Amino acid sequence: MLFLVAALMLLGVVLGTVAHAPLTFTLVAAAVIAAWLGIFAIRERHGRRRGPSTN
Repeated sequence: MLFLVAALMLLGVVLGTVAHAPLTFTLVAAAVIAAWLGIFAIRERHGRRRGPSTN
């Protein structure tokens, strides 16, 4: 949960910066974030199908 709060705070800083960044940089950063979220979603879906680990 703390990670999400930090991510949202960082998002606020980045959104202020994006207004001054070149469009190509903004698009590349958006693609990297989208890929990261996609990989996270796939890993979460696979983890829920297998069930919790006993560790």
